[in-house]
Amino acid sequence: MTDAVLTEEDGAVLVITINRPEARNAVNGEVAKGIAAAVDELDSRKDLSIGILTGAGGTFCAGMDLKGFLTGDNPTVEGRGFAGITERPAAKPLIAAIEGYALAGGCEVALACDMIVASREAQFGLPEPKRGLVAAGGGLLRLPQRIPFHIAMEIALTGDKYPAERMAELGFVNRLAEPGGALAAAKELALKVAENAPLALAATKKVIVESADWTSAEAWKKQQDITLPVFMSKDAQEGPAAFAEKRKPDWKGE
Repeated sequence: MTDAVLTEEDGAVLVITINRPEARNAVNGEVAKGIAAAVDELDSRKDLSIGILTGAGGTFCAGMDLKGFLTGDNPTVEGRGFAGITERPAAKPLIAAIEGYALAGGCEVALACDMIVASREAQFGLPEPKRGLVAAGGGLLRLPQRIPFHIAMEIALTGDKYPAERMAELGFVNRLAEPGGALAAAKELALKVAENAPLALAATKKVIVESADWTSAEAWKKQQDITLPVFMSKDAQEGPAAFAEKRKPDWKGE
């Protein structure tokens, strides 16, 4: 990790914090590498089931560091894309906890997450066209998958800011929190998810994400390839045993 990206563990939850509040957590090369390293840690550790990505200082992320961009600072990581996450997100579930702005690349980072918890005062948008740029960090690819086509077009073409409550109405935001409470609400959701078996969670996410590209002829076979190892795992034995013995499962991620 670097000072620009901090991590903290809460049981099986890894909290990843973009820590450039003086720059509204704009993404530069250091942030991109820090997020990539944190996601690698989340995915590689058996004791971690889910992550939360948030920003320090009351703002999630204002997008690419434009000043850094002009001086050649690269806000991407090879193989992972912008912010170290947009092209290859975490294999395990990841929640975005959003206060303040999630604009441009910041909105694209949120879109690379699996769930979004936002303050009622948070704002989202893809303002790249206002600056002669294009939201090429996944915003134009993922936004129409998350909300209705015509609304996605409006957001992308106007470049305007849209409030969290409107985005929640559209199904873009999972849960709304009072100002200052997004991280706490995200932790509540993450800890609920983390009660479940980590291998089952990762496989469930993989099927949901990848099945969009499967044909009906190949869907069952591809699903089996992903889920069969879960059924053969130690955790698959632990779950029914814990149920029968009326106790909390002791997941091993094996």
